[in-house]
Order: sequence, then structure tokens, then C-alpha cells
Amino acid sequence: MNAETPVEAIPTADDRKIGPVLMEMKHITLRFGGVKAITDISFDIREGEIRSIIGPNGAGKSSMLNVISGFYVPQEGEVWFRGARRPQMKPYQVARQGIARTFQNIALFDGMSVLDNIMTGRLTLMKTGLAAQSLWWGKAQREETEHREKVEKIIDFLEIQAIRKTPVGRLPYGLKKRVELARALAAEPMLLLLDEPMAGMNVEEKEDMCRFILDVNDEFGTTICLIEHDMGVVMDLSDRVVVMDYGKKIGDGTPDEVRGNQAVIDAYLGVAHD
Repeated sequence: MNAETPVEAIPTADDRKIGPVLMEMKHITLRFGGVKAITDISFDIREGEIRSIIGPNGAGKSSMLNVISGFYVPQEGEVWFRGARRPQMKPYQVARQGIARTFQNIALFDGMSVLDNIMTGRLTLMKTGLAAQSLWWGKAQREETEHREKVEKIIDFLEIQAIRKTPVGRLPYGLKKRVELARALAAEPMLLLLDEPMAGMNVEEKEDMCRFILDVNDEFGTTICLIEHDMGVVMDLSDRVVVMDYGKKIGDGTPDEVRGNQAVIDAYLGVAHD
């Protein structure tokens, strides 16, 4: 299995404390018309771990992330979260459960400042109504002040103080990715979904993002599930890896177990194994 440019100086996952199962996907099948994007896939995500989903282009990885986040509803199978079967939910309801995500294609508000973009991540936690917020008085004012303080801490954590008032549309690609991570963290998720967080980055930007992902997992205790194509990054960051190919699961285990899986090797090298 060929690795892309390796990222140096990334701590290993050996010392992470892994807890019980947080989310379980049971026999998930997702169809678009007559096309199966996902076929009978089961795996779990444990509290405190970094769980990666990998596979060639078109394997169904983003579709699986969309099932987890509520954007897609599978035709077959069940999603279990915190020990209970999750009923059909809209994405904002899933977010309120404590699941936040970033997107493969950056989904920020270009005309708004970095600070205001990150503040939108707090919307599911705000309790005052629209009318009270528009007046910005009393309880609404106090609540926004409290949320802004939490956002400022995230800005410090991700080292983006210098751009906090800059419109997002003026930022380079790597910083936009960091702002999107900040917005997801602002929701205080138990489970953070990252869809190719390092796509399009140079080596230095990847090293920074890897460090932040590890720090989020370590300091906040956030469980992370990520999709990533850079095998050097995946193998260094992950506690466990699930491998998809043509909508099916072909491997699941620790990075070392996945490295030695012949079906995974064949999928990445594009050769048949007799």
C-alpha cells in the first residue's frame, strides 16, 4: 500500500485511553436509485479514539460520514449512539446530540469574519430566541457574551488570533480549513467528523493540522472519526482504521493490521491477488 508524502513529528496513538462504544453502525446499506453506495457495513467508534475511514475514490467514505451525521438515511441497517438506537433524524437534531463535522469542500461564509463564522457553531447551544437576540439585551446579551468567550478560547487553541476579524474569503486555503475545524469545535461535540481535513495542504500545513487533531483528542477528550487519503497521516494518527472499497468493508483493525491485509493492499495497488 503506497503512502503519500509522510508527515514527520506526529506522536503515536499508543497511550490514548479508549473507552466503551460510543457509536455503532449495524449492517448499513445505502442506495441511490439502483446504485449501492454502501453495502451491509458494520463497525463501531469507541469513546476517546481516533477512528479513520479510508479507501480509494468512490469507495463510499463520504456517504458513510453523511449517514453518521444524518445527511443521508440508509435504506437498511441501524445507527446506535450512546447505547440507544437512533431514530431517523435531521442533521440539526444529530448536531444537538453532540456530533459535529467539517466538509470535504469548505463550507464557510466568505463574507463573514473568522470570529462570526466560528460563532455559528454555537447556534445549537443557544437558548434565547431570535427576537431576544436581535434586541441584544438582558439574557440574550449575557448568553452571547458567554458563547463569545468560549469561541475566543478556541481561537487561541488553534492559534488564529491574528485573523479573528478577517473575512474568511480573504484567507488562504490552509487557514480556511483551520477555521472550519474551529467552527465544528465550537459546538462542543462528543464526536467530531472530519472529511478530508488535510486535502490540498502542503507538508507544513498537514503537520499543523495533525497536531491540532491530536490536541483536540487529548485535551478535550473528543472522539474523532476522519476520512483521509494520506496514508502516512492515517497510520500515524489512528487508533483503528476501517477500509472501504466499492461500498463494501474490506478491512478493519489497528493500523498495523490494516497494513498487512492483502485485500487492502490489492485495493490500493489496483492488482488482483490469486
